[in-house]
Amino acid sequence: MRNTQAAGDARHGRTGKDGAFYNKDGVLLATVESFTSNVTFNNAKYSVLGDAQEHETANTYSVNLTMSQVVVEDDAFFIELMEALDTQVMPSWNFQGSLLGRDGSEERVAYYECVPSGQIDIQNVSVGDVIKRNWNFFVNRAPKLTDLLSVSRG
Repeated sequence: MRNTQAAGDARHGRTGKDGAFYNKDGVLLATVESFTSNVTFNNAKYSVLGDAQEHETANTYSVNLTMSQVVVEDDAFFIELMEALDTQVMPSWNFQGSLLGRDGSEERVAYYECVPSGQIDIQNVSVGDVIKRNWNFFVNRAPKLTDLLSVSRG
């Protein structure tokens, strides 16, 4: 085998049971089934005289956060959203995403000034399925890595 590090150490592979999603106060949002955060980079393209190749330079980026929530009861986020629709004063939230490592270490990322963006389910009901509410947020401040996973090789 040429690449002896390709498989890594499978004992340190993480699954969804090792993840968690918290509000700004560190309270576990237990009804969240899944969450995803991603960053999109929007580079500026340019070309220069005498060079046929097009180039890019860093320009802007945006961070989006999506979560799927199992609807088991009315919750504070949903209540705040519905009140915002009535008052037309949109809410802003802070969240924390967490991934627990096998050795007790934790990767934790904080997301600040998250505002509703795109489509959010008010009611999403179908026969034979668990009722879920999908949320989409735009993150208005750069996410912050507050803790990083470590791997004990022993």
